[in-house]
Amino acid sequence: MDNDALVVFEGKNIRRTWFNKEWWFSVVDIMQALTDSADAKDYWYRLKKRESESANIELSTFCRQLKLPSADGKNYETDCANTKGIFRIIQSIPSKKAEPFKQWLSQVGYERVQEIENPELAQKRIRELYKLKGYSDEWIEKRVRGIAVRDELTDEWGKRGVKKGAEYSILTAEISKASFGMTPSEYKEFKGLDKENLRDHMNDLELIFSMLGERVTTEITKVKDSVGMPELKTDAKSGGEVAGNARIDAEKRIGKPIITKDNYKLIDEKKKRLEQK
Repeated sequence: MDNDALVVFEGKNIRRTWFNKEWWFSVVDIMQALTDSADAKDYWYRLKKRESESANIELSTFCRQLKLPSADGKNYETDCANTKGIFRIIQSIPSKKAEPFKQWLSQVGYERVQEIENPELAQKRIRELYKLKGYSDEWIEKRVRGIAVRDELTDEWGKRGVKKGAEYSILTAEISKASFGMTPSEYKEFKGLDKENLRDHMNDLELIFSMLGERVTTEITKVKDSVGMPELKTDAKSGGEVAGNARIDAEKRIGKPIITKDNYKLIDEKKKRLEQK
């Protein structure tokens, strides 16, 4: 699960998603955090029914159905509420935990606003998250730089008529195929990954050549002033070919493949073994 999609309150995982320029939190997860209920979904159902019957208040009006990742790795429509909605919902929960939760929720929202105003804070938080997961400082530096390169590229795509989602994926696949001979999904399968983020499981050189393909694509797009999917697909392929040719040359000189089946799942496994000791 993406780190950004999960926060923790007093040891309880709270799923969230960024929607309409603000965080939306899983109501069921909040029920679990504040009530310790054996069945948080049932608690939420009964709470809505009680408020509707006794106070004529429809708590569901404070929610939206948004997709959140589940334990099986798939995304499902889930009742979510923004900070304002959550504040109202927890007023109906008879729990001593409510007040500290309000303070925690306010802090989470405040930190996100700060990060929007000052992107350096977001980068600092990303570095801290990867550090906690066991990655080296050198790897983290490349990963963070890669995120910045990727953001610059997608910003250009957005300006030039590309729609987020499927079209971004198509262009990314063009770069990846030309850079590594595989689409991202094929690359994940090659590394034995499922729902994990591919780039979180790339080594230093894989990250470098990913950055090269995307950075050159950005520059080509700017110079050509390309607009629309057909032109941008050509740019993506050209940028990826630059990285692909450089990768092939590097492999000849190094004497071994840049692409590797290695992944960083071992970091998590090692961390879990240390925690169990």
